[in-house]
Order: sequence, then C-alpha cells, then structure tokens
Amino acid sequence: MSARKPAPTVRLRRLTAELRRHRQAAGLTREDVVERTGINAATLYRIESARVRPQPRTLAALLEAYAVDEPVRAELTTLLKAAGQRSWLHTLASELPERYASYIEFESEARELLTYQSLHIPGLLQTADYARAVTRGSLPDAGAEDVERRVEARLKRQAALTGTKPLRLWAIVDEAALRRSVGGSKVMDAQLAHLRETAESPSVTLQVIPFDAGAHPGLVGSFTLMRFPEAVGPEVVYIESQAGDLFLEEPQDVDRYRVSFEHLRAVALSPTASAAATYRN
Repeated sequence: MSARKPAPTVRLRRLTAELRRHRQAAGLTREDVVERTGINAATLYRIESARVRPQPRTLAALLEAYAVDEPVRAELTTLLKAAGQRSWLHTLASELPERYASYIEFESEARELLTYQSLHIPGLLQTADYARAVTRGSLPDAGAEDVERRVEARLKRQAALTGTKPLRLWAIVDEAALRRSVGGSKVMDAQLAHLRETAESPSVTLQVIPFDAGAHPGLVGSFTLMRFPEAVGPEVVYIESQAGDLFLEEPQDVDRYRVSFEHLRAVALSPTASAAATYRN
C-alpha cells in the first residue's frame, strides 16, 4: 500500500487561500491564468485546493499575473518557504485517518483554542482510560491497534498545554458530558478529578453549561475555533461530524461561530462554579 499523502499544513492552506483571493480580486478565471502563465490547468487547480505546494517560480508567475504588490509578494514568498514545515506530531498523525491527521496539523499550529463540546470531555482534557472508552464507543468498528493509536495521539497532543509557551484552551462543556458515564464509574471519577486538576492551569479555562440553562446556541453541535499566530493565518472553525470534518475559513462563518461562543460563555457557569459542577452527585 502506498503512503498516504500528508494533510496540508495551516501555512499551505493560508497561502492557497491568498492566491485564490488575489486571482479573484484581479478578475481572472483559472482559464485566464492558464492562458497568461502557461501553468497547467490541473496544476493550478491542485495549487488552489492545497493539494500541492507551488514551486517558487510558479508562485512568482502567479503573483505577477495577479499584479500583487511587492510587500505582499515578499510575505507570500516567505509563507511558501514555511508551508512545508510540520509539527512534531506529524509522524504520529501520518499513521492516523486523514480527517484526524488534518485536525492535528491545525491544532499544533494554533496559539489558542475556543472549544465547545456537548457530548464528551474535550480531547485535550481526557485521561487515557476515558479516551480509550470514548473511542471504542464512538467507533465500534475500530480495531484495537487503531484505538490505541488514537489514544496515544490524544495524550501527546496534551503536551501543548504545558511548557514555556503553552496553548491557551478555553473549553465550554455541556453538563451532559459530565453526567454520561463513559467507561464506568471508576473511569469517570478519575476523568472528572483530572478535569478539575487541569482547569487549575493558567493556560486552561473551563466552563460548564448546566442543564437548567435551557436552550442555548450549543444545541446545534460541538465546534472548535482555532486562533493562530499572525504569521500563520486567520482563525479557522473546525466541526466534526459523521458526514465528514469541516474547516470553515470564510470570515462570515468564523464570525458566526465566534458570536455563538460568546453566547455560550455568557450562559455557562463561572470557572469556579464549573469546577464544583464536576463533582458527581
């Protein structure tokens, strides 16, 4: 079996999004660009869909065709050089399903995550036993090795919450995720204790939406808003579903989820009250 092509990095996705934006701003179709530059139509499509990294000469030709100013050209040329850089999790991610590997590539570049989870504890806050139980339950067809690879990846991702420049995590969890007994009482007791301990970290904020909060924007489903350093790219919203994973990058989509998260913050318990809510009755 041939090796799976690695998922595009955040920088590559940003670069290709910028190229599409500049082409459209110049009023050019892909066919126009092919005529002006001689770049193969299939190659242009693969570049704009982040399936391949453009060669430096190809990028230069595109920026010339789009009449992009020099400061922006320099920025995008620098971005191309960094587009192939991958996180320390890349080797592990390459052994996972593509949808999960793509998420890991994004998360590893982020400086802040705003996540809402309605059904389970966020992956970055899970214990090994809870992660194993929730993976087995949600993926009944997964083999033992696949489950362990996913659990290993989840635990290694958690290292991002510590260190000199830790990932900032703001997690909002519906009370249903706390009350669902995943893996049995012993596993849940350990998971909730771990949740309280982790929430004491200065890089982690935890809020719980209690049942008596009633209807709220999170009833539509879970989502994660990723924020990146300025040099990497704009915010991205990640949504996981049975039909496939979505990465929303359009400003109007990101704005909608940003507003939803602010509403969720407002209806959730304070961090102090949320820690108290993690104790089982």
